[in-house]
Amino acid sequence: MSISMFRRLTPAMLLAGATLACAQTAPRGRADPLDAAASAPRLVYHSPLAEYRRFAEQPVASWRSANETVNRIGGWRVYAREAAEPAAAPASAPRQPVPGTAPAAPGGQEKK
Repeated sequence: MSISMFRRLTPAMLLAGATLACAQTAPRGRADPLDAAASAPRLVYHSPLAEYRRFAEQPVASWRSANETVNRIGGWRVYAREAAEPAAAPASAPRQPVPGTAPAAPGGQEKK
């Protein structure tokens, strides 16, 4: 499809879609909102706080034992080294090329 054809059809398709959306009638079986005596489905309220869990105090180790653990591991430098290292990729078998295919050319271009 050429660009000029696309430019001509786009406004026509948008106009047709808007016309169809406006031409729809209200679904049958709905109550008239202006009729005070009309029956309506019962409203049900679900509180967003119904599954709220209160804060629970968690046991905290003493600061001396926490400091001793960090010192035993090697101090803050060990944590900094772990954060700087890239995540280790899981070891897997090397991928074998599919027979009859050639490797892709650099830059995603096809070979000529």
